[in-house]
Amino acid sequence: MTVSNSHLREAIDVLKKTGVRITPQRHAILEFLINADTHPTADEIYRALEGNFPNMSVATVYNNLRVFREAGLIKELPYGDSSSRFDFSTSEHYHAICNECGKIVDFHYPGLDEVEHFAASVTGYEVNKHRLEVYGTCPECQEKAKSNT
Repeated sequence: MTVSNSHLREAIDVLKKTGVRITPQRHAILEFLINADTHPTADEIYRALEGNFPNMSVATVYNNLRVFREAGLIKELPYGDSSSRFDFSTSEHYHAICNECGKIVDFHYPGLDEVEHFAASVTGYEVNKHRLEVYGTCPECQEKAKSNT
């Protein structure tokens, strides 16, 4: 069994334990998220799957994403006024975001837990999580810019 199949089976088990019925559309959306490394929006998921499910609506995608988020299977990544992106990887990691095309790439960096402790001591907040994002231009957009000059 491949890693993505293993993740899919585990995710389906989590959903079943919470009483969620596994429909073909739900299965396809979940599988798409597991295999995606692009942090897709709901519209991107819909466009990728609409050929296989002509009766599926964007609302179906949004409703399923809500179910997955509530089950702890995905993270919603809201960025300002633009559409939220969705990340199947719920392990602690950080994001590099392209200013040009909006592409998001995961990266891991150990040792930032002390930031939470420091923030708590400075602010008096009871800190329970943090989010780190770095912004720049992805390699593809850099190449595109070079070829346009």
